[in-house]
Amino acid sequence: ECYVQNTAREYAKIYAAEAEPLEGFGEVPEIIPIFLVHRPANNIPYATVEEELVGEFVKYSVRDGKEVNFLRRDSEAGQKCCTFQHWVYEKTNGSLLVTDLQGVGMKLTDVGIATLAKGYKGFKGNCSFSFIEQFRALHQCNKYCEMLGLKSLRTTHQKQRKATSMKIKNLPNSSTIKQTVPKKAREPRDFISSEH
Repeated sequence: ECYVQNTAREYAKIYAAEAEPLEGFGEVPEIIPIFLVHRPANNIPYATVEEELVGEFVKYSVRDGKEVNFLRRDSEAGQKCCTFQHWVYEKTNGSLLVTDLQGVGMKLTDVGIATLAKGYKGFKGNCSFSFIEQFRALHQCNKYCEMLGLKSLRTTHQKQRKATSMKIKNLPNSSTIKQTVPKKAREPRDFISSEH
């Protein structure tokens, strides 16, 4: 939990460094730090501690990338969270996605990370990689994506789907594939050992 949130926090810091200087971008979402505390005298010796967020708690995205409510799409915080997801996706070449963006205003907590491959950057993959596919299919770029110069995922996703469907159509049916292994290759071969 600490590794996931603090890794996402590091990405958010780099995102902020790129976005904040842009004219008109404004405030950037911040993922609050989470700390692991050892309490040896307690029945539960380890606990996590983080800043208390006061105010209306909003889920801007869920694990599967589907929109939960209009606050995600219509609010400034929601749009900037979507842009942050797009930015991370692009920076990692589609290998990693920060999910479960939720919190109060621009302060986010309890985020998740989905990875395309198990073990990417040391993650077991607490979210299915299919969530990355869903994000790519569902994400709608907004003005903040444009300000950062992010490439549209719609055209990329549509091109990939079209290429995949063309490959599937062009594959021969297994019943039409003929065995072309020469007879000699199927017979056992005599091996001559040689000494050097």
